[in-house]
Amino acid sequence: MVEAKKPRVVIVGAGVAGLAAAHRLFAAGGDRFDVAVVEAGARAGGRVLTSEFAGHRVEMGATWVQGVEGSPVYALAREAGALAKGGDGLSFPYERMDGFPDRVLTVAEGGEVVDADRVARPVEALYRGMMDAARAGKAGGGGGGVEEYLRRGLRAYQAARPAGGGSKEELEEVEEALLAMHINRERTDTSADDLGDLDLAAEGEYRDFPGEHVTIPGGYSRVVDRLVAALPPGTVRFGLRLRRLEWGDIPVRLHFDDDGARPATIAADHVILTVSLGVLKASLGSGNAGKDASAAAGASAIAFDPPLPQFKRDAVARLGFGAVNKLFMEVEPADAPGPECGEPPEFPFLHMAFLLRGHVSKIPWWMRGTESICPVHAGSRVALAWFAGREAAHLESLADDEAIRGVDATLAAFLPGPPRWRVRRVKRSGWATDPLFLGSYSYVAVGSSGEDLDRMAEPLPRSPGDGVDGRAPPRVLFAGEATHRTHYSTTHAAYLSGVREAERLLQHYR
Repeated sequence: MVEAKKPRVVIVGAGVAGLAAAHRLFAAGGDRFDVAVVEAGARAGGRVLTSEFAGHRVEMGATWVQGVEGSPVYALAREAGALAKGGDGLSFPYERMDGFPDRVLTVAEGGEVVDADRVARPVEALYRGMMDAARAGKAGGGGGGVEEYLRRGLRAYQAARPAGGGSKEELEEVEEALLAMHINRERTDTSADDLGDLDLAAEGEYRDFPGEHVTIPGGYSRVVDRLVAALPPGTVRFGLRLRRLEWGDIPVRLHFDDDGARPATIAADHVILTVSLGVLKASLGSGNAGKDASAAAGASAIAFDPPLPQFKRDAVARLGFGAVNKLFMEVEPADAPGPECGEPPEFPFLHMAFLLRGHVSKIPWWMRGTESICPVHAGSRVALAWFAGREAAHLESLADDEAIRGVDATLAAFLPGPPRWRVRRVKRSGWATDPLFLGSYSYVAVGSSGEDLDRMAEPLPRSPGDGVDGRAPPRVLFAGEATHRTHYSTTHAAYLSGVREAERLLQHYR
């Protein structure tokens, strides 16, 4: 008897989406498919990358599990034993172990502490209430961008305030600076460079899992390790960067750059493509859109033959995909305290309100794009600032000493002391210019919608054709965080999308 040929499935990308797809296919019966995961880089994990800095475990990419009840990522972390402090035999602290601290010091540019009860907390409550309303679909006022929605809310809040003593102009300037501070946080939460480009209506579709948001003490990479360990040895192959995908017929042919030691072309019955939306955007400018791409984008682009159909190209173009970077800093008092001073001071959880007038000239423009400089946990000498968009991209271009000078100037303006603080060394991520990603995560931009996320998930070919039981065999399937309508931008979206595409193949061959 002639043994039936097993369908060959090539999964492009060894991030969470690709590994989840491979895991699901093998879990359904390892002998049903011939599965290979090809990864352009030298490691698995994609935008999950745990590292170390100044005696701390830090996340260069994915940081939070957004809700624990029903989250597959939280379940994987629990199964991997990564949720208990020191569960991996290491005792050094981990990032944001105290969640969202309430011991926040809010300071206006120049060093004046903002009154928490009268000014800072009411503006924060306004911001949180408006974003909660937007995500509940109760924002009102139609579509448009999130920033104008928030600014309208602040103007209404200020107009409703009874006339009283004090300088109205000074108070409103601080309130506007506080709202801008929260806008900076929302930019890093969503990756939108400009909140005016973040679609207000789409916020009503985004969902977290229920329960608290947590970090993973053993490191997010433990989730990746768990997925890789569950695959047969040799399933994941590194150093294969996809350059051209011929999908007009079966077999689909994948052409790679490699190190010269392995075949540059692989044939497959099905391809699950999990590359980032940033790489797909770059690919529209390489063979698909007829335009020259930047050097980084050109190094990332995939040529599709035939070109991606118009519905897929439009979805890729309309959706937003931004860069978010983290700057870790080891901080210390500028003047070492003497023995008579007792315990050394703790670096505060510093929230910064940059004023529109009266700028401190030594603060560089890119520092004005961050909400805060906070220790990674209470009492730590490692602090963290988040940046999005143009500031995140610029951060990647700076030498370490220039970045340190910028932070030192900012600390001098907000914490004039004593004690005065300075930065010893820094470590930062670099997602904007990494050619394997070209950014961090997706958002629904003005002019796009959740329907574009659904279009991102549609397999090719789209039209009916010959196949098993009259169904068209899906040749190219799409997974990744930018293909999930309600959980986009998260690791659990990546995981769920990988499982979804594996299930699509399992249903096709049932």
